[in-house]
Parts: sequence; structure tokens; C-alpha cells
Amino acid sequence: MREANSFDLSLLILLAVIWGSSFFNIKIATYSYDPITLALVRVIFASIPLLILCKISGIKIEAFSKNWSWYALIGLCNIAIPFVLIAIGTAKINSYLAAILMSTTPLSGSILAHFFTKDEKLSYLKSLGVLIGFSGIVLLFFDKVIINSENFIFVLITILGSTFYCIGGLLTLGLKDKKNENVTTSTTLWSVIFLLPFSLIIESPWESSPSLTSTLSLLYLGVVATGLAWLIRFRILTVNGLVFQTQVAYLIPIFGIIFGYFLMDEVITWKVIVSLVVILIGIYIFKKNNKGLKKINGK
Repeated sequence: MREANSFDLSLLILLAVIWGSSFFNIKIATYSYDPITLALVRVIFASIPLLILCKISGIKIEAFSKNWSWYALIGLCNIAIPFVLIAIGTAKINSYLAAILMSTTPLSGSILAHFFTKDEKLSYLKSLGVLIGFSGIVLLFFDKVIINSENFIFVLITILGSTFYCIGGLLTLGLKDKKNENVTTSTTLWSVIFLLPFSLIIESPWESSPSLTSTLSLLYLGVVATGLAWLIRFRILTVNGLVFQTQVAYLIPIFGIIFGYFLMDEVITWKVIVSLVVILIGIYIFKKNNKGLKKINGK
């Protein structure tokens, strides 16, 4: 893996902008689309560039091979369920709050990894980072302007969505010897299989009359925030490694707040800023002492 140059840094920032912008687009899409249908369209559009990438690169897609159960389970836990839960939660909370909550996924994942893996145990400093990071989330619950009795349950649903990302990430370790492009494409295909019948049966999308704005946001989520973003992520992982790619976690909530404030007129309080700073400090301490990531990156 090479040291990041200015172009690599630009790609990382672009990835953060795309993912940071996804939350306000999710909120706009929920104005017209039900959560399962929203998730379904996202993964359908995301699967197109992934299939093209595998075709061009000559990578075999193993979604329906003898390991199909692993791909199906990961597709369910890492894509289908969290996409639906995040759509449900974001519909009722500020879009930037969803971005902040999702930025703590590495911290949640570290707790699960401590109990379910052999080489990702929490050290003293990593535990300190996790505690500081989650204390930032706790601070958010004391801001009644942002989290109150009307949206409390939707905040928890969003956090549950991020937890499923972590579960899916742990399950992905069972396919660690497979190519990243194959795993992502195969699990995406399975997420389509899971979401399609539920969308058709529960939500009857053909009966809806979506607005143009919501439709454009949904197309953006599928083509750009999921499909294109994953291709950029592949490039960063291949050239610069996992450690560099994970730095995007610092930038996503920042861009989420910027988009939420300027494009959605969402209220930003001083407690939100303090909470974000505390969370980012926790993530920094954790990642600074995460030797597991460094081993994966070969450093």
C-alpha cells in the first residue's frame, strides 16, 4: 500500500461528501417512498455498477455458489436490514443526527468484535476511546431540542441499524479470503432478493405517487451514494488500504451537519457540536490504538 497523495486525499473527501450527503437524501426520499421500497431501489441501482465492475475485472460472482448461505446472511444483516432501519429512523430525526449516530459504527463494532473474535480484543486505550465516543452519544440525549419523546424511538431504530452494520461486518470475516468486489456484489444481490417480496407485499409501491424531488433523491442514493461510493471505496482500499479508508468516519458527520444545516434548515445546538467533538475524539483514540486494522493493512 502506498502513502496517500493529494489525489487519494481528494477521493477520500469525495467519499465523505457522498456518504455525508446520503442522510439528507434519505430523509427527502422518505417523504414519498416507504422504507423497504427505498432500500430496494438503492440496492438495485447499486448492483448495476458492481456487476459491471466484476464483469470488466473478470471477477467471478459467487452469490449462488456453495457458500451462498454466507452471502445471503451478510446481505440480510449488512445491507437489507440496516438500510430499512436507517430509512425508518431518518424519516423522523434530523438527517445530521443520523450521520452522527452512524459515525460511531466502528465503536459499536469493536465491542462485538471483542466478544466474537479472537484477535480484536479491547485494550485499555481502545476501551477508553469507546467510552469517550459513546459518552458523546449520551450527551445528545440531554439535548431535548434534538432528541425528545416524539423521536426517541426513531433514534434507537437508527442506532439499531448501525448495530446491524457491525454484525454484518463480523459475518463478513467468514469470507475474508474472497475478493472484496465479489463479496459486495454477491451480498447486494441477496439483499435485492430479500427486499423485493417485502416491498411488493407490504408496501405496494405501484400505488404510490412519489414527488420528483423524492425520486431524484432516491436515484442519487442508489447510483451515487451506494453504487459509485462503493467503487470509490474499492479504489481507496486497493491503493491505500483499510486504515486510510476508515478515516472517512471523521468526515461523514461533519458533512452531514453541513448539509443538514444549509440544505434542510435543521437546528444545530451547541450540545450537538460538543457531542460531535467528543465522539470524534473517541474514534480517534480507538483507531490510533487499533492494531487489528494495522495488521489488515499490512503496516
